[in-house]
Amino acid sequence: MSENTTSKAHGETVTRALVQDVALAGDAGTLALITLDNGFDHTKPNTFGPEGIAALQGVIDTLRTRAEAGEIQAVGITGKPFIFAVGADLTGVPTLSSREQALEIARAGHTAFAAINDLPVPTFAFVNGAAMGGGVEVALSCDYRTISGAVPALALPETFLGLVPGWGGCYLLPNLVGPANALKVIIENPMNTNRMLSGPAAFKLGMADLLLEPADFLEESIAWAGKVVTGDVTVERPEVSRDESEWDAATKAAKGLVLAKTAGRSPGPLRAIELVSAARTATRDEAFAAEDQALADLLLGDELRAGLYSFDLVQKRAKRPAGAPDKALARKVTKVGIVGAGLMASQLALLFARNLRVPVVMTDLDEDRVAKGVGYVHAEIAKSLEAGKIGQDRANHLTGLVTGSTSKDGFADADLVVEAVFEEISVKKQVWAEVEAVVSPECVLASNTSSLSITEMAADLQHPERVVGLHFFNPVAVMPLLEIIRGEKTDDAALATAFATGKGLKKTTILVKDSASFIVNRLLGRFMGEFSKIVDEGTPVAVAEKAVAGLAPMPPFVLLGLVGPAIALHNSETLHRAFGDRFHVSPNLQKMVELGKRGYYTQVGGRFVVDPEIEAAHITPDHPVELDVAEVRERVLSVLAEEVALMLKEGVAQAPMDIDLALITGAGFQFWNGGLTPLLDREGISEKVVGQRFLPPGAASVPA
Repeated sequence: MSENTTSKAHGETVTRALVQDVALAGDAGTLALITLDNGFDHTKPNTFGPEGIAALQGVIDTLRTRAEAGEIQAVGITGKPFIFAVGADLTGVPTLSSREQALEIARAGHTAFAAINDLPVPTFAFVNGAAMGGGVEVALSCDYRTISGAVPALALPETFLGLVPGWGGCYLLPNLVGPANALKVIIENPMNTNRMLSGPAAFKLGMADLLLEPADFLEESIAWAGKVVTGDVTVERPEVSRDESEWDAATKAAKGLVLAKTAGRSPGPLRAIELVSAARTATRDEAFAAEDQALADLLLGDELRAGLYSFDLVQKRAKRPAGAPDKALARKVTKVGIVGAGLMASQLALLFARNLRVPVVMTDLDEDRVAKGVGYVHAEIAKSLEAGKIGQDRANHLTGLVTGSTSKDGFADADLVVEAVFEEISVKKQVWAEVEAVVSPECVLASNTSSLSITEMAADLQHPERVVGLHFFNPVAVMPLLEIIRGEKTDDAALATAFATGKGLKKTTILVKDSASFIVNRLLGRFMGEFSKIVDEGTPVAVAEKAVAGLAPMPPFVLLGLVGPAIALHNSETLHRAFGDRFHVSPNLQKMVELGKRGYYTQVGGRFVVDPEIEAAHITPDHPVELDVAEVRERVLSVLAEEVALMLKEGVAQAPMDIDLALITGAGFQFWNGGLTPLLDREGISEKVVGQRFLPPGAASVPA
C-alpha cells in the first residue's frame, strides 16, 4: 500500500486508490484489491474530486497493463472502514464558470469508470459501507458486486440536489435492475426527502449479487470472487426486459411523481428520467455522452447551487448553531421528566431514552393515561427488537429506563423536565408551578410549545431563568429540527443545556427569539394563511396548488391533513392575535374544525379526493376573485418574503441561513430551492418586496 494516503489539492481531500495483491484460493490466481481511502476516519467519507479521479484512472491503467501481461486475474474495489465512497467532491462547483469546465468534470468521471468496466479481467465491487452517487456508480461499473448487511445507506441522491447521476448511473442501473427499480433509486427515493437504501434493501432490489455478514465481509467477498473467477460460482441475474411499453410505464410514473413534487421547476429529475428512458436502446458511449451534456447544463444551474447551499447548511451550519452559548456552561442531564403521556410526550420519552440513555419519568393526570404512554414506548422498543434493530439486552435496558407515575415526585432528582401538555398558556403555567415545587433549583424546565410565549410561561416562577423552549417537530423520531427558544430571562446555563441536549438527541438545533410560533410555524402559518385566503376569495384549489408545487414537500391542503385542522386553526389564530391581519384566519378552516374533519381530502380507492361534506359546506364569496397560476405564485412568495424580512428585523432568526435551515429540517422544504430565501432571490421576489436580495449573488446561485 502507498505510504501517504492523505492529500489536499485545491481544497479537495483526495481519495487515493491503494492497491495490494491478494492470492485467491486454489488456482484462481491473483486479485488486485483497490482500497479507496482519503486518509481520514469514517467521519470524513471518501469522495471523488478531479485529483482523486485522475489517481483512480492512473491505477486502473496500470492494472490493465498487468492484466494483459497475465500478472493479475481479477480486480476488486472496496472502501475504508464503514465507508465505500459517497460520490463526487462538489466543493469546487462554485468556482466553475464555463460549460467546458463542467464537461471536463463529467468526462473525467466517465473515462475512469469506463476503464474499470473495460478491464480484461473480472472486476468486483465489495461494498463494505456507505455508498452514494459516484460511489454507487463505481460499484455499477464493476462486473460483480457484494454488499455488507451493515451498509446503512446506499443512494443515488443527485436529483435531490438538482443534478443527475452523471457518471453512468442513469445507464448502468436500469440495465442491471430494470427501469422501475432504477427509477425508485434515481427518482422516487430522492423525491421522498432523500430516502436511503440499507445493504439488504439494495441487494433485494438487485443492485448486488451477494449479501454478506459484516464481521468477515472482505474475506468472504474475496473468497467468493475467487470462485467466480474459477467458474465454481455462476452469477445469475433476472433478464432486464426491453419491452418499450414497460419502460414507458416506469418513466411515466416517475415523471408524474416529479411533477407533483416539483411542478417541473427543478430540471434535474426530468433530465434523469430522459436519460433512463434512453438507456433502453443507447450504447454505453451514447449514454455517457448524454450524461456529460446533462451534467454540464445542470452544474451551471441555480437549482444545483441552491442544493449545494442547502447541503452546506445541513452539514456545516447545523453543527455550529449560531448564537449558542459556551457549551461548557451546560449542565449534565442524568434524568429526564416528561409532563404528559400523550402521543407527543410518548415520542419524546422514547427519543430521550434511546439517545441520552438516561432514566425518563412520564406523568399524567390518571393511571390510564400514564399506562397508555409508557405502553407506547415499550411497544416501540419491542418493535425494534423484533425487527432486529436492537438486541435483547439493549431492549431490556431501554424498557427499564422509561417509567410513569401520576405524581410529579419522581422529578425531584431530574436535571431536565419537558412539558408536552395541551397548548394553552394557563395550563402550562399551572404545570410549571407544580413542577417547580418538586425539582431542584438547577433543574432546567423546557416547554415543547409550538407557538406560545416562553417568557409569559415563566413569568410567575421563582426561577424563570431556567425555562427554555424545546420545540420538536412531528414525527419526533424523523424530523431533524429542534427550535430552541430563549425567553427574556432564560440564562446561558439553561440555554447551553438545551443545546447540549439537542446535540445528544442528534437534532439540528437553531436558536430562536421568543416570538409567536417561532420560525417554522410562523412561516408555514403565513404560507397557509395566504393560500387559504386566495382560495377563500375564489381561486380554485387546483390552480392554487399548482402555483405553489415544489415549494413545500406536499400541497398545502394535504399538509393540513397531516398537521390536523384544529392545530392549524390554533396556529393561525395565535398568529392573528400576535401580528394582526397579515395572518388570515380562514372561515372555511373554522368550518372544517366545526365539522370535526381530519383534513380537506379523504382517500377513496387509494386516491385523494375532496371530502364531499367539506365541498358542500365551502363558504363562497359574493364577488369571487379568481387568480391564475402566476398571480397566485407571486402573491404567496411575496408575503413569505415580507415575513422573512420582518423576522430578520425582529431578530427572530439570526440570519437568512437559519430560516432556510429551519424550513429544510423542520418542514421538508426542497434542497434545490435552498429552503426559501434562495428561491425568493432567484425569482426576483426579494428585490421587488424587500428592495434587496436576502443572500449575496453566488451564495446559493450561479454568480452573474
